[in-house]
Amino acid sequence: MSQDVEQAFQLAKERYAALGVDVDAAMATLKTIPISLHCWQGDDVIGFEDPDRALSGGIMATGNYPGKARTVAELRRDLDKAYSLIPGEHRLNLHAIYLDSDQKVPRNEIRPEHFASWVDWAKENHHGVDFNPTCFSHPMADDGFTLASEDEGVRQFWVEHCIASREVGAYFGKELGTPAVTNIWIPDGYKDVPVDRFGPRMRLRDSLDIIFKESLDPEHNLDAIECKLFGLGSESYVVGSHEFYLGYATSRQKLLCLDAGHFHPTEVISDKISSVLLYVPELLLHVSRPVRWDSDHVVTLTDELQAIMQQIIRSRALDRIHIGLDFFDASINRIAAWVIGTRNALRALLLALLEPRDMLLQYEHEGNFTGRLALLEELKGMPFGAVWDMYCEQQGVPVGFAFMDEINQYEKAVLSQRRS
Repeated sequence: MSQDVEQAFQLAKERYAALGVDVDAAMATLKTIPISLHCWQGDDVIGFEDPDRALSGGIMATGNYPGKARTVAELRRDLDKAYSLIPGEHRLNLHAIYLDSDQKVPRNEIRPEHFASWVDWAKENHHGVDFNPTCFSHPMADDGFTLASEDEGVRQFWVEHCIASREVGAYFGKELGTPAVTNIWIPDGYKDVPVDRFGPRMRLRDSLDIIFKESLDPEHNLDAIECKLFGLGSESYVVGSHEFYLGYATSRQKLLCLDAGHFHPTEVISDKISSVLLYVPELLLHVSRPVRWDSDHVVTLTDELQAIMQQIIRSRALDRIHIGLDFFDASINRIAAWVIGTRNALRALLLALLEPRDMLLQYEHEGNFTGRLALLEELKGMPFGAVWDMYCEQQGVPVGFAFMDEINQYEKAVLSQRRS
């Protein structure tokens, strides 16, 4: 162990102890919190169903940084590298188009066996796996509608795909001993203002009821639905709005997915967590960084990221919230994007765990809002970085900026050898 890291940590530990914070307990709790890394950062949301297809359905990855994964093996190798630079044990968030099959499989015919090699990999590396039906970039979604389509045949196709996806999610959960969160997001909506807003939402409600008709063991699969305000091609109207899915999740007791990039730029999900937790059993959070619109930038240590993690810890809701990442930046090294984003999510969690919650609550209950404000501001100058460095050292991953040395070496030895 580095002497400098140890000395800085002991000083930080004393500073936090003076505020009643148990630093060792905070690090022990952080070790138990998995982040679900999104597979689609590694290959720009292309998948392995049809590598020649173009993205559609409001999905767009910008940039052409060299070295993206082209095969299942390359993607897993890149993920292995990313996980090795992130402290703790974490999950994988997998989309249906990342199946591993020698034959082309229609999406409504995917089966657990098409993901068997992912189970083997996950077992070997101690990863839980979450799952998503892929309701975009497909001829049956060319008009921008899937589960809410007026065409009964189109609706049926996507209903079958989502039912099959739930079965795959349950397969992952059963095989890996940890439930998969199977999350449904659809692109359905209009670029311009529609006349009929009610009809598509009625069809979406009915489609979801069919999809969820069969109860699956929650020890294996947890169903989530993801809302959105607007997106590419659906700027004026999204069928699956926040109000729609909040009502559906509440009435059907499903998980609600809140994506940090799916709301108005002045609207934040951190302010929604404490309210929604009153009415739904659990929450799925897609942590992203929007820039003016749903652009899914790499997560940085922003005020909103810290506020999201603060609400999780302050609400004592760790056992009811699942944290996943959702961004896809093709303009930088894709492994670095994973590592930077995940380490920032964990740093924000650690900051939240290091809050003197009891002292802050005492000030608040006493009406001492001056003391509360002063303490919250003082915390911003506490030696949090020394605690983070020690956590990384204890978990056997690079401390500080050293993770970039390994990424640069990997790029030179592996990524630079790939040709599109």
